[in-house]
Amino acid sequence: MTVTRAEVVAPRGRYPGRVAAKSTYAQASKTLLRNSLLDALRDLLQQRDWSSVTMADVATITGVSRQTVYNEFGSRMGLATAYAMRLVGEFCDVVAAAVRDNVDDLDAALRQGFADFFRWAAADPMIRSLLDGEAKPDLLRLITTDAAPLIDSATDQLTGLLTSSWVQLSTTDAVRIGGAIARMALSYVAMPPQNDRDVAADVAAVIAPAVLAARR
Repeated sequence: MTVTRAEVVAPRGRYPGRVAAKSTYAQASKTLLRNSLLDALRDLLQQRDWSSVTMADVATITGVSRQTVYNEFGSRMGLATAYAMRLVGEFCDVVAAAVRDNVDDLDAALRQGFADFFRWAAADPMIRSLLDGEAKPDLLRLITTDAAPLIDSATDQLTGLLTSSWVQLSTTDAVRIGGAIARMALSYVAMPPQNDRDVAADVAAVIAPAVLAARR
């Protein structure tokens, strides 16, 4: 008889396999709901400014109740924070793709990573909303005084990339350099680079020596 992993890890009971399956379905459903709500926010921000978006708007476009949105994020600021945290993951994916595309070419990987990041950030509707029109203190706090969770998340993900990819840094060096990249990227969100310079090349020229020194 074949024993499934669900049956091995499930608590003792009459139907041992069903508990683990039910938990998995619940987690998948919660993840789907969360992503659907954040996708709805992104769609709304393509049409209007952040200051005009309400929790009820997000609920309506997603097809759920307003209370469901509050249950998931707690507040409008919680919604913005969750959206920003997802952006952090997307940023790290951009950097990871550049590292994969440029094996053993650190300068090219850094230039591509930052160039793609600048293009990606300029296209995101939440970031555009932050930079356009009237000042938005809540969003500004999110990337300045309240930015620690974003920086920590980016640092953790970049540390994993720098230690597991061909870059092959030690964990100590990866944390130090990953944290610097995370903070630098966040600073460019608040003040995007001008078009009169190849800023991606400038940033790569600053970061590359530190990475090379750490690899020796």
